[in-house]
This record gives sequence, C-alpha cells and structure tokens, in this order.
Amino acid sequence: MSAPIALSGAAELLRLPPDAESAERLPQSRAGELTLEPGDVVVSDEGLIAGFEADSSCRRVDCAGLSVLPGLVDCHTHLPFVGWRAQEYARRVAGEPYEAIARSGGGIRASARALADAADTQVLDQARALAAEMLRHGTTAFEAKSGYGLSVAGELRALRLAGELAAGVEQPVAVTALLAHAIPDGHTAAGWMDEVEGMLGAVCAHTRAQALDIFVESVAFSNDELTRMGALAREHGLALRAHVEQLSSYGSVPVAVAAGARSVDHLSCMPAADIPALVGTECAAVLLPGAEFIGAEHTPPARELADAGVVCALATDLNPGTSPIVSLPLIAGLAVRRYGWTVKEALLALTLNAAWVIGRSRELGALTVGRRADVLLLDCPAGHIPYRFGHNPVAAVLVAGVPVWVREDHRWRFEGSA
Repeated sequence: MSAPIALSGAAELLRLPPDAESAERLPQSRAGELTLEPGDVVVSDEGLIAGFEADSSCRRVDCAGLSVLPGLVDCHTHLPFVGWRAQEYARRVAGEPYEAIARSGGGIRASARALADAADTQVLDQARALAAEMLRHGTTAFEAKSGYGLSVAGELRALRLAGELAAGVEQPVAVTALLAHAIPDGHTAAGWMDEVEGMLGAVCAHTRAQALDIFVESVAFSNDELTRMGALAREHGLALRAHVEQLSSYGSVPVAVAAGARSVDHLSCMPAADIPALVGTECAAVLLPGAEFIGAEHTPPARELADAGVVCALATDLNPGTSPIVSLPLIAGLAVRRYGWTVKEALLALTLNAAWVIGRSRELGALTVGRRADVLLLDCPAGHIPYRFGHNPVAAVLVAGVPVWVREDHRWRFEGSA
C-alpha cells in the first residue's frame, strides 16, 4: 500500500459548511457559508479524500500560494458534435434572430447535417480534443447530450458516440438523451414524441443515457410535450432535464417542476413570478451565461433565484452554434459580473450543485472525506477567477487523486510525490 498524498500548505481550501458535508446540493442562499481558509487535503491511495491534516506518513505536494478547489462540473454540454457554425454567429451579430436562422435550415438542423455527414472517428476526435481542453480549464466531470440526430437512428448513434466519448476521456461523463431538441422534417411535435416513446427501450438497453431532455420553444416543442416527456422519464427510470424560457417565456418552469424535472436550464426569459415554483424543490436552475452573452439574450432573474434559496448551477452549454465555450472559469466570471453573484455563489453552482444536476454529487463536487479526490490547484486566490476575466487559473488537475494535467511551471510541485 502506498502512502497517502497530501496537498500541503494551500493558501485557500474551498470547503462546505460543517453541517452540510454530506449534502448532495445546497440552496444558493447558503453559498456564503462556504469557507476559503488555509490548509491541507489528504488523498488516500484509493483516490478518495481522506482528511485535512497531513502527517509524516504523507507524500507532500507543496501547494504554498495556491488555492485548492473541488474539480468543476459542467452539467450542460452538447458534446459530442462535429464542426462549428461561425457563419451563424456573424449573422446573429448583424441582428438576425436565432429563430429566423433556425427556420432557414441553420441552428440545430445545420449541426444535425454535419453529424450525419461525419465519420464516427471525426466526431470523436473533435469531442475528445474539446474534453481535453475542458480538463485544462478545470472541468473534471461533464454531461454529454444527444440532440443532433433528428431521427431514431441518428439519436441512437449520437448516444452511442457519447458513450464512446465517456469511455475515452479522463473525466466521468453523464449521458443525456436530448431526444426532443428540434422537430425533424416530416413530423409534428406530437408525432415525433411517438417516435421518442418508441425508441426508449433501445435507449435504456443499449446506451449510457441517465436522463431525458427536451427543448421548449417556438421552433421546438411545447409544454404539452414537456409533460409527456416527464411521464416517459418516470416510466423508464430516467431523470428529466428541460431547456426552457431561453428565447421566449411559455410558463414552462412550473410545468417542468410538476413533471418531476431534475433541472430547468437557460431561464433567460423566466418571469420572477415563477421563482416560488422552484423554492424548496430538488429541481435546479441551470444558468448558462455564455449562451446569454454570445446570443445577446435576456439575463435570467439570477440574483432573485439565489436570494430565494433555489438550487442553482452554472454550465457552459458548449455547442457549435450558441455557446462555443469550454472554460468554466470564464463562465464564473460572466455569472459574477452579469448576475451580481459572489465568487462563492459561482463556485457552489459549478461544483456541488452542478454535480447534483448530473446525479453525481454523492461522490463529486466537494472537498469532503469520502468523496472522490477530483481536485484543482489554482495559481491565484479564488476571488481572482472572475476578476482576471479570461485568465485560466488552473495550475494542476487531479482526477481520483491522480495528477492528469499539470502546467509546466508547476510540475516541480509533484516531483518526488508521484
């Protein structure tokens, strides 16, 4: 048995409040109780956090001057996809609405055509490269969605590719079946939902999907289909996720909560009057400030959601059309500036609460004894993450206690400890 590793002498450790160390999620109103104090983190040879006091038996990693955080969790991405849609971004900057681009064959349909035309190896090469880039920015777990298949065979292929991606990257991956992303040509919304219902046996038997997802919008599906998707999720033992209130308001948040949703995502056009529907529930508000910024969308009632004690998470929404962003530190910076959130609020939303959204918060998302030692070493105080906007503060990344990426200028810290 090898000696435990101690990440020793850090200037800051991000810790949960003592009475919440076993919590799987926290209301955003408790973010101020997180602590950032000096200390050590001891990692067992099983890759778990073993304690917070190094002793003489430990192999020490000198963390003087560094901040130590739990690994960041990206709970909303559209990996795997292939290609990019830079030309659409130019059209949107010039003032063309997303809905018009989508109706002219762009948007989701453009990515669906690219996916259909690409070989599996091309799709996976791009997705693995993006996952590696995410890792360098501190993402130690992420979600992958289908949604660019737009046919039964296409969606099953996308889910198979998501599973292959999960098997070939350093990070744990939660797979979501976004089977109602856009209405395929030749179908009505209700008719496509019949196809979705018919494919769920294969989805459950042959893919890694843990959740179903749906996009409610004028160019996609309605609250009726959202309710139906919730019933299908319950029937098949899957979580329910929902893209809602992004471009327009349809009163979808109470509908999603009633349908048993684990999360409601986007919420740019969510009316503040619907906040009480989320208070005291297990349904998280997943906010995506990158998509809001790139798309010049409305800003959600994020300050009000936090103050009301809603469980909030942040994510990149990494996709080729509306948020080609991999960096969660960048997302933290946008959230602090645009939402008026504190650094601790942003960090809670990127760690424990994001892990809750993908169903992994018992093992990920916090520095507590027994959780997996997915740990980041940062080259600056946590408060500098939003302040030094665009700077990647990640000096080293540990996954299950193993250094999987170390920046060149910090490799000396691990000499003799491996």
